[in-house]
Formats: sequence, C-alpha cells, structure tokens
Amino acid sequence: MYVPFYGFRVKPFQLKPDPSFFFGSKGHKRAMAYLEYGLSQREGFIVITGEVGAGKTTLVRNLFRKLESEKILAAQIVNTDLESTDTLRMVAAAFGLPYENSDKASLLIRLEQFFRQCDQQGKRTLLVVDEAQNLSRRTVEELRMLSNFQTDDRPLLQTFLLGQPEFRKTLLGSDMEQLRQRVIATYHLGPMDLSETRLYIEHRLKTAGWCGDPSFEDDTFETIHNHAAGIPRRINALCDRLLLMGCLEKLHNFGSTEVDEVIRDIQQEFEIPIAAANVPDISDLGLVREESLSHLQSMSARIVKLENSVVSLAQLLKQVLSLARSNKSPPKDT
Repeated sequence: MYVPFYGFRVKPFQLKPDPSFFFGSKGHKRAMAYLEYGLSQREGFIVITGEVGAGKTTLVRNLFRKLESEKILAAQIVNTDLESTDTLRMVAAAFGLPYENSDKASLLIRLEQFFRQCDQQGKRTLLVVDEAQNLSRRTVEELRMLSNFQTDDRPLLQTFLLGQPEFRKTLLGSDMEQLRQRVIATYHLGPMDLSETRLYIEHRLKTAGWCGDPSFEDDTFETIHNHAAGIPRRINALCDRLLLMGCLEKLHNFGSTEVDEVIRDIQQEFEIPIAAANVPDISDLGLVREESLSHLQSMSARIVKLENSVVSLAQLLKQVLSLARSNKSPPKDT
C-alpha cells in the first residue's frame, strides 16, 4: 500500500530474511568473518547465537550468496524440534535425498555415500542448522556423529549451528565435551547501538529506492531504537507500521510523536481484553448471566429495528419502481 505512495521499488522493511538488504553492523560483520573463517578451515562446527530477530538467518543467506556453488553444496534445516531420527530425515531431505520409510541405519548409509560422491566430484558439503536451541542433546549428538564421516585427510561434512542464547547452555553440558572440542569458532550476535540503528534504517530505505520521502526527524531514530532494543526484526516491524500509518494519513515527515503513536497501537493490539483477563468469580455468575441476557435483549431489539428499516426501505423502493413504470407507459389512443 505505502510502496507506491512513497515511490519505493519494494517494501523496505519486510520481515522475511532477504540477503539483498543485508546490513553490515559491527556485530554482523564480525559474525560474517567467523563464518568465512569457518569455511576456510573446511572442518568442525561454527556456532552463532543471538536473540530472536537479531539477523542470524539473513547472515547465513548473505553467506550463501558468496558461496561458489560449483565447489560448496550447502543445505539448511530450520525445523529442529524433532527426534534424532527425524532430524536425520530432515538433513537427507535438505540435500535432496530420499528419506521416507527409512530407518536410522539406512539414513546414515545414504548420507555417507552422498557426502563421498560430492567429495569425489570436488565439492564440499555444508549443513546449516537454524533454531539450534530446539535441538535435544540426543539430536546434537547425532549431528556430531555426522562429522565422523571423512576421508583419510579431511571431513566430508561441515556444520554451522545457529540458535538463540539458550543454546549455549546446551553446549556447556557435561555430555557435550566431544562436540565442544570440534567447535572451531563461536560468536554471539548482539543488538545494534543507536548510530547503527539509524544507519540500518537508512540503508534499507535506500535499498528500496528511497529518495528522501518520507523524511525523519533525528529523535525518530532514538525512539525506534529504544523500543526495538536494536533488534533488526523489531525495527522492521515498527518501521513497516510507521510507513503504513504515514500512507493512510498522508504524512511525509516523521518524528518521535508519530513513532510513539504507532507503538501505542501495537501495544494495544496485544493487550488481553479486560473481560477475558478477569475471569468472574462463581458468586458473580448470576450477575454475568443477567448482563449477558440484557446484552442479548438489546441486540435483539436492534435487529428488530434493522429488519423494520429494511422492510420500510423495500416498500419505498417498490413505490418508486411502480411510479417509474407508470411514467414510462405509452399514452393510450383516443
């Protein structure tokens, strides 16, 4: 709706991860450096953690754009709240292998054969596991076992694990020692600061074709940053609603007042209605029934009035049509 109003080519603040909008904040640049370093090592696990909406998936998709597809075959799985065998099926599916009605042994054999075929063709295989905080310890161990597939001098599979901060607790478990020994780099992707938030917003606007309309007061960026806490997805959601409001109200300049108004609207949308939040005590059920009955009676009365209005309107319409037909009748011969 607001894209043509402001002259954008595309929506600047869409929520889906899009590498074409990648913004290299200090944290994102460092995380990208760790991922690229991990690729250069050709082995082990790289662990990237961050809050929900911090930009981990966009980071990886931006990495995928840089990969040489003829040399690296990358696959990604995001559904991780599964049993270990189901996760192996997801891995097989991500690499385009058949997986239905396969037991664990068959899946492991099929995956190893596939990895060896890729190696013989001069290709490396990379597995990216998103939402790693949902992995059970058993499933993490299954993924570690996949790293045992190797030739005489190199592993056949490399794995990136992306997850929310709680995944670090899983890694610190006493039964995760073998996995920790194979982690060659780990990085936590934190929020952006105020200056980066402003640069991030302007970067996405310019990428979408922004030419200065709408304009933003300096205090706008601070208000957005404080509400979104420097998290990209939260910034996107707030700015998207801000532009929508601007389009509806024909605004071409935004300040903190407009941002505060949008924030209040968003907060009210997620508030629990008072009637739903306050469950009545059993002693009040009689009163509740009386109020409900009164409400139904009032609604019934309004419906009756509406029906009467419709009937009256229909009668009036018949009279008008009848009069129109009589006026159009040809004169009688005399």
